[in-house]
Amino acid sequence: MSKVTAMEADSGGYRWLPFRFENLDNNKVFISNEVGEWAILQQHEFAELVDLNFSTTELPRRLRAHHFLAGENADLELRLLGLKKATRNRRLTDLTGLHIFVVTLRCEHACEYCQVSRRNSSSTEFDMSVDDAMKAVDIVFESPSRDIKIEFQGGESLLNFSLIKQVVLRAEEINNEHQRRLGFIIASNLVPIDDDILEFCEIHGITFSTSIDGPLDLHNANRARPGRDSYQRAVEGIQRVRSRLGDDAVSALMTTTDRSLWQPEAIIDEYVQLGFKDIFLRFLSPYGFAVRSGARDQYRSSQWLQFYERGLRYIIELNKTGTEISEILASIYLKKLMTNDNGGYVDLTTPTGAGLSTLVYNYDGDVYCSDEGRMLREMGDTTFRLGSVRTHSYRDLILSDKLLDAVEASFAPSNPMCSDCAFEPYCGSDPVLHHTLEHDFTGFKPNSEFCERTMTLIPLLLRLYTEDRFTRDLFTRWATR
Repeated sequence: MSKVTAMEADSGGYRWLPFRFENLDNNKVFISNEVGEWAILQQHEFAELVDLNFSTTELPRRLRAHHFLAGENADLELRLLGLKKATRNRRLTDLTGLHIFVVTLRCEHACEYCQVSRRNSSSTEFDMSVDDAMKAVDIVFESPSRDIKIEFQGGESLLNFSLIKQVVLRAEEINNEHQRRLGFIIASNLVPIDDDILEFCEIHGITFSTSIDGPLDLHNANRARPGRDSYQRAVEGIQRVRSRLGDDAVSALMTTTDRSLWQPEAIIDEYVQLGFKDIFLRFLSPYGFAVRSGARDQYRSSQWLQFYERGLRYIIELNKTGTEISEILASIYLKKLMTNDNGGYVDLTTPTGAGLSTLVYNYDGDVYCSDEGRMLREMGDTTFRLGSVRTHSYRDLILSDKLLDAVEASFAPSNPMCSDCAFEPYCGSDPVLHHTLEHDFTGFKPNSEFCERTMTLIPLLLRLYTEDRFTRDLFTRWATR
């Protein structure tokens, strides 16, 4: 990879604007600029760009339209480039819209990949107190974000539903004055759900997120519970939520274990059968019980990438035969590739979305910059603890040295290798992951599995995008929905 800066050459009335490039397969070169505009050139076309010596007028016209070349009025074109850059980064000014309340660590499941230190269902000392929860709500509304989403997590969050109700009512009361766009979501395995819970959620517009790892045998093996009926209880819960709150009131996530790697088609088919319109083929993260149990070490990143490509190609084929389902990670990358919106997905933003986009209020009142930072605390690492709801304001938390150090180290355009990477505009940074694996916020890019995934997935998406018209149209819909 390499980078070309503006005004290095002047030939034939054209000048370079800053761009980066990367060789792809099949004699092609991928080029991108600071605002995420991109093009795939044949080697001879790339040579013409480098030499600023064009054999036709079509290529320079196309390159100029995408801000790789400037004409005589280069200052104007550079200002336009700056405006597009500011638009792409507009989310940075809308700080901390997602607020996660860990209302309990109690859980009656024993998932082998659990990323937190779950506690026995009777261990109420691991419930968030009402005082801490009310202080956290006050901090939520100190954020300048116009869009506020409060997410309740655990453990199994419904085991402390009484606190969830108090938080929702208090947040709505405060919002009568603030008039933010306020939403609530509960992450739950749905086992404890009942009519009283559903009635409250219906009144207050609360939605659910649950876990479905695949077919019955796979799900029950991954997500053990007494009775060995995790799948059956989850499906029953999904049906109850939909019948009361509507089909869109519950979403599902899966986690890839070693059992998943050989059956992406079966997992995707399960999501289709259950009526879901999208699926997130998620990699297993290196936190909490997933590390202590050894689940995190059961497969390598390269194996997941093979699983992912197989699954993505199957999803495309399903769509070709009339079954509509999208893949969420691909959609996130495609939005970055095909629109001037970075998507706002916390794990793929730069500087880091941890803290800037998300704050996590733990059951004990401590505040972390991300859910992963909170998970590290359960492993004895408090690097990403920003403070406590008992003693700190939103301003204290967002301006804490711990967060500012992570933000500075995670600014990809200034990081070694990232600064010259043609895929940087579509990537992000994850200081929590790099700290966990390499004890460094920035990470050593040649060894980074975060980088390996992006460096593999974007070329894969580009290949699929150019394979046929149907896939190109499908990806466009995913990117712009």
